[in-house]
Amino acid sequence: MQVIKISPRGYCYGVVDAINLAKKAAQDPHVPKPVHILGAIVHNRHAVASLADYGIISLDGPDREALLDQVKEGTVIFTAHGVSPKVKRKALDRGLYCIDATCPDVTRTHALVRELAARGYTILYIGKRGHPEPEGVIGEAPERVHLIESEADVDRLDIGEGPVAVTTQTTLSIWDTQRVIDCIRRRFPHAEIYNDLCLATQQRQEAAVEQGREADLVLVVGDRRSNNSNRLVQVVQEIAGRPARLIDSAADIDPRWLSGVRRVAVTAGSSTPSEITREVVRYLENQDVDVLAPRA
Repeated sequence: MQVIKISPRGYCYGVVDAINLAKKAAQDPHVPKPVHILGAIVHNRHAVASLADYGIISLDGPDREALLDQVKEGTVIFTAHGVSPKVKRKALDRGLYCIDATCPDVTRTHALVRELAARGYTILYIGKRGHPEPEGVIGEAPERVHLIESEADVDRLDIGEGPVAVTTQTTLSIWDTQRVIDCIRRRFPHAEIYNDLCLATQQRQEAAVEQGREADLVLVVGDRRSNNSNRLVQVVQEIAGRPARLIDSAADIDPRWLSGVRRVAVTAGSSTPSEITREVVRYLENQDVDVLAPRA
């Protein structure tokens, strides 16, 4: 079977930095033990499981502040998605040693929201409800930030007078985000736009759309909780117009999907370990295309 290895794909620098930071903390004798991570360091179960080998305890749950109650001593690591100032203060007040593994792209959005709020702006934050990244960013100025998921949310806004600014979660669909921004511009023509989609997200989506068009099927290797992985599936289906499926590993591939398929493209979310993607590629390259897709 012909396998198109979409590039770029997989780990981004923010994910690599966060994972390496956690491993170094676990190995550093000067870092108080035990080491806890407040949530999944990144949204991939394989990456999270690999840290358990270092003695790191990953706490899982949507409420970061509540998770802190499980940490009695030692070190707490804030994940790549970032956390609110309230969570950071609580951790410090409890005497915990804190390590911040927030992706620098997310950190910049936090700083932007603080600055805009201090200048009296109403901030429209385009993001996914329930995801830890918006939770952390909105926590910088909850009284001034409105979470926007769709054009319908824009239509429902009642924010009165004053300056308006727009910023975004880093891992959204390029095309969905632009549609929402266009909607905001129509209603608030003077809004200042700060599109904070990270470069890694944009590059991976553009590559998946462009290179995925050449395939009969696109497989996205990633965790179902990973927003950027889910968006890769979405943009391939909606923008490239090709079939796409999200898989956690090669074990998830249903041979029936490959019936009639001669060319399959593979990409991966930015939190997917490279070895998992390589296993998927090897599995596909070993498939006999003449059996799966016999010539007429």
